[in-house]
Amino acid sequence: MMELLGSTFDDSMFLEERDRVSETLKSYNAKVCEPQWFCADTALDTDDSLEKQKVMKFRGDMAVRKGEHQKAFEAYRACLEWISESNLNIRRDVLEGMARCSIKMGQKDKALELVELLNKEASNTCHLTSLLLLKVSIYHNFGDVGAKILCLQQLCSLLPFNPWHWLDLGCTCLQLLGSDKTTGAESQSLNGCEVAKLQSSVEAPDFNDDTNWLKACICFIRSRLLLKILQQQQSSFVLKRSEKALEESDRALQHLNPTETTIQRLTEVMLEDLIPEKMKEDYQDGESLMSVHVQSFRQRWWDRVLQLAVTQTQTNTNS
Repeated sequence: MMELLGSTFDDSMFLEERDRVSETLKSYNAKVCEPQWFCADTALDTDDSLEKQKVMKFRGDMAVRKGEHQKAFEAYRACLEWISESNLNIRRDVLEGMARCSIKMGQKDKALELVELLNKEASNTCHLTSLLLLKVSIYHNFGDVGAKILCLQQLCSLLPFNPWHWLDLGCTCLQLLGSDKTTGAESQSLNGCEVAKLQSSVEAPDFNDDTNWLKACICFIRSRLLLKILQQQQSSFVLKRSEKALEESDRALQHLNPTETTIQRLTEVMLEDLIPEKMKEDYQDGESLMSVHVQSFRQRWWDRVLQLAVTQTQTNTNS
């Protein structure tokens, strides 16, 4: 269950140690490397392409740690020349490193260009998750909140039981809200939202306050539900992180100030798919993009929320 919620440990960590049978190992000559051997001028004096790849990759990683992002970018770019076509994981790692260096250097277009390369080569949901997280980082660093929200919605659709993406989406929606929606003394209800605006803006780059308020509400409600499920299987520092996130969700909901009726109805919607059997069925992490089926944010949650808004509006009108 914990893997569904974005909090996992390898099961082997908790297995009892088995009796080991001692074996006589064949002698071999271990390669002894000096510290930072890859920085030496002679490190590239080899015809081995794999060795050259390692040298440039390590140089890039070290430059990143030192904050020398231009130097790291150049090392990663040189590394690409020595990566074999079959080594897709290293290639993706290096391309992502180049993109993150571009972010640090303020080169948004270059970062997005590298994202497009990664997108063309994505073949499973793990690749897509990494890609979306990278895009979130790009849009966050360059202040494109609308684009960041759209990426977070895709992450929530791809990994619907990960509370951290829901929490991030809620916090981002909160940033877009006007002060009148977040600091008012009166409780806000679904009836206070203009349904026509809600229907037209969930997947548009420009969001209105009604959309942001309602989306923030459902995100914090969803993250709170998932965190409570997650807490049942946690302890120690991991539990403390969840408790802190849960407190953050509660504070945000108090700030948004929805009515109790609104909270109750939205909770019912966000609870619908939180059934253990269905959660396991919907878990698609690591699957091929050719076989995976992901419902959009609108299809899975937003349309249901809109139905509630319409129903409540009609009920209040008739009464």
